[in-house]
Amino acid sequence: MSLFLATLLPGLLLAALGGLLCWNGAPVANGARALPRSRPAAWVLFGGATLWFIWRLSHIGEADLIFFQTPTPVMLGFGALAVLAFIYTPDFLAVRGLSVLALLGAEPVLRAAYMEWSHPQRLLMVTAVYIALSAALYLAAYPFRLRDLFEWLFRTPGRPRLIGAIVLGYGLATSAAAFTY
Repeated sequence: MSLFLATLLPGLLLAALGGLLCWNGAPVANGARALPRSRPAAWVLFGGATLWFIWRLSHIGEADLIFFQTPTPVMLGFGALAVLAFIYTPDFLAVRGLSVLALLGAEPVLRAAYMEWSHPQRLLMVTAVYIALSAALYLAAYPFRLRDLFEWLFRTPGRPRLIGAIVLGYGLATSAAAFTY
């Protein structure tokens, strides 16, 4: 992934999220409040995270395989764990899936910015990615906190608009920084 694309994509994602929060329509608040325990969101987010992680496992090197000759048993084991998670721990599975997607998505983005000292504007993207990584690690351990965050955020009508304006501005600045490389 090029540094241009690695900066543009998170910037556009932040701008879209900020735009939704600035709009603050009833579907935004209702959708955000329903997300943590949503079964369809769990299928999409946790299912997508599982498939991506299994794909990543299929490409691990020989040095990473301690007990097995091929990654197939490890892939089957993690696939079975994902199926068991859908059966036995369906609460907040969408939040955990979103956390895993953030963790997996950070690697190619941060790899593109690695050792690019001549482009200090890359730090806009890197800062946003590290904040997302910190939030993903926290929410993977305490997924009910996302529900609490959404309750706090949508308690007053001005709060999502203010946070949305900040996130929108940061996303637009990050997107604009992509065109300066």
